[in-house]
Order: sequence, then C-alpha cells, then structure tokens
Amino acid sequence: MSLNFAIIGCGRIAKRHAEQMTRHGKLVAVCDIIPEKADEFANLYNAKAYYSIEELLKAETGLNLAAVCTPNGLHAAHSIKVLEAGHHVLCEKPLCIAVEDGKMMIAAAEKAAKKLFVVKQNRYNPPVAFLKDLIANGKLGKIYSFQINCFWNRPAAYYTDWKGSKDLDGGTLFTQFSHFIDLLYWLLGDVAAIKTISKNFAHPSIEFEDTGIVAFEMKSGSIGSLNYTVNSFEKNMEGSFIVFAENGTVKIGGQYLNELEYCHVAGIDKPDLPAGNPANGYGFYQGSMSNHDKVYENLMLALQDEKHAFASADEGLKSVEIIQNIYNSL
Repeated sequence: MSLNFAIIGCGRIAKRHAEQMTRHGKLVAVCDIIPEKADEFANLYNAKAYYSIEELLKAETGLNLAAVCTPNGLHAAHSIKVLEAGHHVLCEKPLCIAVEDGKMMIAAAEKAAKKLFVVKQNRYNPPVAFLKDLIANGKLGKIYSFQINCFWNRPAAYYTDWKGSKDLDGGTLFTQFSHFIDLLYWLLGDVAAIKTISKNFAHPSIEFEDTGIVAFEMKSGSIGSLNYTVNSFEKNMEGSFIVFAENGTVKIGGQYLNELEYCHVAGIDKPDLPAGNPANGYGFYQGSMSNHDKVYENLMLALQDEKHAFASADEGLKSVEIIQNIYNSL
C-alpha cells in the first residue's frame, strides 16, 4: 500500500513525519505560512511547496492523507479543512485544545467518511507496551494507586513564536505532557474526580503554568497523582509511571518512559525488553521518544483494517477532556 502524503506545518516535528512518509509512499506536498520553511522542506523531500492550506487542498486532488503539524490551537481548523477536502488525517498531539473543537473534528471525519487519527507514539515504548499487556491480561489484579512524574526542562529560549500562548499552545499539559495523560487513560481508564494546584515559577513570558500537581480518583476506584514541571535544572530529568496493584508493582522510568526500572509481579520475572528508540532531539532541548516509525507502520495497517488498534480521534479527545478538566479544577 503506497500513499500520497502531505504535511501541513513545516516545524520541528514535521521532519519525523516526512522521514516515515517517504518509507510508505510519496510526500507530494508541504505547506507553511512562512514561505522559507515550506520551500526548504519541499526541496529537501522533492515535494511541492504551498503557503496556504486552501491552495494546497485545491491543487493536490490525489492526496490520500495529510499530517497536521501546525500549532496546537490550529489542529482543529486545519484537520477539518483536510477532511472536508476528502483526505484522511493524522494529527499531531494534542488532537486539539478544546473539547468542543475535538467534537467538530470527529463530526467532520464522519461526514466525509474519512479517518482521523492522532499521534500517540509513547504507546510503542517497550516498557509501556509491557505494562499495557500486564493490565489488559489481568496479571496485576486490582489497581490500587499510581504515580506519574514528568520532570523536564524548557528554558526561556524554547518559548518563541506560538509556544507559551494560551490560544495556540494551550498549556504545559497540552504541549509537553499530553502523552502522559493519554497513557493514564489508555492504561487505567477514565477519571472520576480531579484536584489541581499549579503555578508559574520561572517563565514570566508564558501565559500558563510551568509546574503542577494533580490528584486523581479513577472510575475504577484507584487513586493517583501527576507531578509535572518544566523547571528541571538544565535538562530533562524523568518521565515515569508507577502502578501499585494487588499482584505487583511496576515502575516505568528513565527520562522518557523508556526504562523498566522496577518490576515485581507475582509469577512473572522481570523481562529483558528491547531498547526503545532515542528521544526526539531539537538542539537545545529534547522531546518524547521518536517512535514515528511505529506510528506509521501501524497507521498503514489501520487504514487497511478498521479493527487494527491505533490511536483514534475519540481516544485523542479523551486526553483533551482530561486536560481541560484539570485546568478547570484550578
């Protein structure tokens, strides 16, 4: 199966998409409102450059799928335009930054009879997949409690252009840590109650928090916490997910949920898991694990088989809903 792809938004993450698109088909078009960015990207991947999404969608009638890699606050509008033009969409995280926008995105996909997916690459980290299997197969028994820690560094130099804006960025949980919220829902189910404390200690130029503590009660009855900050001194420190359960305790750690740090489960030896991919590097800072190879491998399967497990718009919307509820609980 070979597809014609387009990329909307030629920022840092777009390169990850382009690398995988050229493995599974042809990147035929790229778009950015900054002409130099679009031209540079087009030259690099032998694609045609456009400077508006409307221009691209009018000209490129043979597209199969577009990746939306624009600022968070534009994901909804751009995804809807692509869907209405009759093409599938793979939207970068977060799906959007408002629940109502997400509902409109899903409605547009249903009306166009096209697929709307969202990037959730941390699901493919080997320790995360291992924990998912333990929970799904009942090996841990009843989940009692959990702890999620997100201790990263984002210096003032990171917050340029749209980053740090409430309207386009949305908040630290949307841009930095939405993957952790996705894993909370994917692994442990839906949330029943939330209590939040947050502050901005070190980033006066941004319009939201740089640190927060969230207490959760899950619909399953388990309780847990999320502790997050972008004030880890000079570099990312830790991304971890700990589960305390009836039949075991498991900690996924490392900087990016990439290490099985602790595993004591009844009847199961700690496995020797394969090494994961390195983190996404962006010069003076790093992001999550670069699992876009696995994202696209599974995307291709999901386009051929509706039953293949892949992060859907509905799942992406749950992350948005939980984050919105966290902010609303302040």
